[in-house]
Amino acid sequence: MGNTVISGASRLSSPRNSRVGRRGAAFLAAALALFAPGTALATYEATLTLSVADDDLRDRLAAASLVLAAEEDEETSPQDILAAARADYGRLVGALYAAGRYGPVVRILVDGREAAAIPPLQAPARVRQVRILVEPGRVFTFGEAVVTPLAPGTELPDGFAAGRPAPSDIIEKAARAGVEGWRQAGNAKAAIAAQDIAADHSDATLDARITLAPGPRVTFGKLVITSPSAVRDRRIAKIAGLPTGEVFDPDALDAAASRLRRTGTFRSVVLREAETLGPGNTMDVELTVVDEKPRRFGAGAEVSTTEGLSLTAFWLHRNLLGGAERLRIDGAATGLGGQDGGPDYRLGLSYSRPATVGANTDLYVLGEIEQLDEPLFFSKQINTEIGLKRIYSDVLSAELGLAFRYADVRDQLGSRSFTHLSLPVRLTWDRRDDQLDPADGFFLQGSVMPYLGFSGSESGGRMTLDGRAYQGFGADDRFVLAGRVQLGSIVGSGLAGTPPDLLFYSGGGGTVRGQPYQSLAVTTASGARTGGRSFLGLSGEIRADVTSKIGLVGFYDAGFIGEGSVPGKDAEWQAGAGLGLRYNTGIGPIRLDVAAPVRGNTGDGVQIYVGIGQAF
Repeated sequence: MGNTVISGASRLSSPRNSRVGRRGAAFLAAALALFAPGTALATYEATLTLSVADDDLRDRLAAASLVLAAEEDEETSPQDILAAARADYGRLVGALYAAGRYGPVVRILVDGREAAAIPPLQAPARVRQVRILVEPGRVFTFGEAVVTPLAPGTELPDGFAAGRPAPSDIIEKAARAGVEGWRQAGNAKAAIAAQDIAADHSDATLDARITLAPGPRVTFGKLVITSPSAVRDRRIAKIAGLPTGEVFDPDALDAAASRLRRTGTFRSVVLREAETLGPGNTMDVELTVVDEKPRRFGAGAEVSTTEGLSLTAFWLHRNLLGGAERLRIDGAATGLGGQDGGPDYRLGLSYSRPATVGANTDLYVLGEIEQLDEPLFFSKQINTEIGLKRIYSDVLSAELGLAFRYADVRDQLGSRSFTHLSLPVRLTWDRRDDQLDPADGFFLQGSVMPYLGFSGSESGGRMTLDGRAYQGFGADDRFVLAGRVQLGSIVGSGLAGTPPDLLFYSGGGGTVRGQPYQSLAVTTASGARTGGRSFLGLSGEIRADVTSKIGLVGFYDAGFIGEGSVPGKDAEWQAGAGLGLRYNTGIGPIRLDVAAPVRGNTGDGVQIYVGIGQAF
């Protein structure tokens, strides 16, 4: 048959079943073509002619066509070209249905012959031209648009209503919304019972009547683990936190899978609802997991003209005791060859145990020994902390810890030691679309750490806030505006009574690029320079993609340091600005920033920063 034509009042099969049939036909055509004789010849010309001026529809059809794709790929096999042409009938009609056009005429001419009329086993020896001719017909509107019965509170797509255009994907969305509404109400086995879809070509209307079968209200049964794992079954069940005995909730199922993935112990996590219900309409859930390799190690490097070279390395065990416990050992040597201060060294250990107090609360233990040789102080210290981390959602978490700190320090205020017991509280709200290269969303992290001094150390509190926002615009977010605000404050303890590493400084890659590292501080009445008790940092960037791999960045940073708990009139400030180059590796950009001071008297030269990921 030469044309694909739909005319008159006709019954249409469901879009899902139609697609399955077309795929099967395309597969059969391609399979038969493999056995036809032929030789690879020159590439061919493919054209698409649309009888109406509609650029959006043209783009849809072009994206659906295998013939056009084969031409772009410089396909030369006549058998493959013919198979693509025969498959395109169904693909193009499907694209037209998705645009609400149910009376199309589609012709595909292979060197002047209708592709559907060419037997698959008699492909021509050579194909020079394929012409796709499409008369899309009128846009159909809904006569009736009904999904019944609906669960209370179900919202159907806005376009699914009488008198509105009737693209096939709206019907699919309405059916899915109806089923999902019942599932949200606890009816896990809700399904489509019947679809009555009729097109009347005389007035270009489409009646869509979908009947749902809600099924019974279901409660969660047991979690059935169907795959071997190095993690104990009891711990897997505890981490998943499936609410056995409670009314079914698809969101609870997603949350269970998310908790298991969040441990980092499993390479894949698949939860399946049991096909049949048990006594009392209970439904078991089958779990299949694949373990990650238990051990991992890594290393990194970052360089700055003033801060020098920073080297980091870590070793990680993902399942230390068989309960998805994570042990990580970190080592760092920073400031190597830097112009300010000397090298810093750190050795840290962290341990975490998921689902320690309920499924969403993890235990963590931290310990580190550290030597800091900074421009304004030298410190040797020990820090330990134990606490709980509560994960409220994929984007919101909080931590509460109990920490012990001991430090021997030497700075312009003299040599002294500090002993503190603190209660750190942290809150993180991360709505970025990508942690390494965000183009949309925001990040907010705040901390409050009251500390109690011993052996003559002063008591007080430290508060910080780090807020970042991103807005992309242009095609594919080619341009991104990024902004950052940092706040810090020390209350209670004075400058001499606060450990220098808890005070605030400005300058360097994390605060003000273009200014030397920790170059801005405060000067006391005695002339000693030390960190401040307050800090305000402001950063702005405009990022632009030049190609899919190369990006350019313009930025401006400013930092304020104050002697009091709040930056006041006596606060000193500095600023820097510059340009950056980004190379997209696929997992995050490599960053090169060149900056110079533009305000303040703390720097007088160009600074260069190299790292992985955006600056913030």
